[in-house]
Amino acid sequence: MAEYPDDLRYTKEHEWARVEGNRVTVGITQFAVDALGDITQVDLPKEGEAVTKDSIFGTVESVKAVSDLFSPVSGKVMKVNDPITDSPETVNEDCYDEGWMIVVEMSNPSELDALMNAAQYEEYLKEQG
Repeated sequence: MAEYPDDLRYTKEHEWARVEGNRVTVGITQFAVDALGDITQVDLPKEGEAVTKDSIFGTVESVKAVSDLFSPVSGKVMKVNDPITDSPETVNEDCYDEGWMIVVEMSNPSELDALMNAAQYEEYLKEQG
């Protein structure tokens, strides 16, 4: 798999969004995983909670730091990947598939327009040094 899959959209905070109809699956990018190191804990919202674009929806804790997770879109949390709260290392092993965080039903799909595609995200990472 490519380091930054082409079918995803990306945020400057290193979250990814997989759009399927009106729902968006959210996780963290390989860049974030590499920066964090071994992930030891993941705290996620409960199903039914509202999330707001660019607002914190949870945290990821690693041996290096605790990092906030920012929602790429606004809406309602429809699904939470509960298994990763018991096995947070799944995020290190497979951040784009098994290591997803939440599924959000979007309240404003136009918010997707602000997200980067894979090429734009890679360019953004280069600019950040």
